Amino acid sequence: MDADLTAPHSQWTSARFVAPDSVTIVADVGGNPRAPTVILMHGGGQTRHSWASTMRVLVDTGYHVINYDSRGHGESDWSADGVYSFALRAADLRTVLGSVDGPFALIGASMGGITALDAVADGLRPAAVVLVDIVLRPERSGVERVRSFMAGSPDGFANLDEAIAAVAAYNPHRPNPGDPRGLMKNLRLGSDGRLRWHWDPRLVPPDVTKDLAAMEEIIVRLSGVRGVPTLLIRGRHSDVLSDANVEDFTRYLPGAEVYDVVGAGHMVAGDSNEAFTRGVVDYLRRHLPVHIADGESETLRSAPRARSRIS
Repeated sequence: MDADLTAPHSQWTSARFVAPDSVTIVADVGGNPRAPTVILMHGGGQTRHSWASTMRVLVDTGYHVINYDSRGHGESDWSADGVYSFALRAADLRTVLGSVDGPFALIGASMGGITALDAVADGLRPAAVVLVDIVLRPERSGVERVRSFMAGSPDGFANLDEAIAAVAAYNPHRPNPGDPRGLMKNLRLGSDGRLRWHWDPRLVPPDVTKDLAAMEEIIVRLSGVRGVPTLLIRGRHSDVLSDANVEDFTRYLPGAEVYDVVGAGHMVAGDSNEAFTRGVVDYLRRHLPVHIADGESETLRSAPRARSRIS
């Protein structure tokens, strides 16, 4: 029988963290707990399984990695009252970090990146922050397209093929995955026999204005923050980021670096995983180094370089 390509690595363990409001956060944990820690935070509408390939490489490189489902997503609990503020997610991050003793870095895609910046604005001091295709003044049209996709298909799908078609319609330039079983990690089977996305539908507000205003407020609190190395990884085909708002980002976070991944859209890690992961590891080696053994991961040796730009 073929191996389950969606299963976590055999050496990873499952962990549960309980937030102050009793919401349980579920994570995969791998690597040596005495090594520097990397926290992986997925984007809205994803689950921790979107980081599976990146987590494998980070663990193989020597890092201790905690990869968790954000509240309202995957195996983590939903908020009882349907509230999913950035501040609440930042508090969940602090709950997860309660298990970490030593230096750590944060890697956040979209919603996860906003969570990281909110926590930094509130005094958290990681060794490095990596933001994946998100800034605090993104393109409204791109954000609205993401939200429209998340709010779409409220009645779910009759089968996996329908879900694959929905993803292809949202991201038509992305190659069709060779094994579609990975998408099942983002789906749940309802009592009516239909597949629905593995997140709380209350996550998606009818209007993005409130969220965009809350992101602007984070900028104000970040104004006095200095000395937190930050990397922005952008998909060159992204409609969430433009040259203008990336330039704006480097003004309110001076010293931040920008790494462009050619051929990738907003879902950078999935669109061009090898180039994305190389950019992440190269940055972490500079700001949160670990000893690299002679038998370096084949993935890192063979992965193509992405075009990068330092601001």
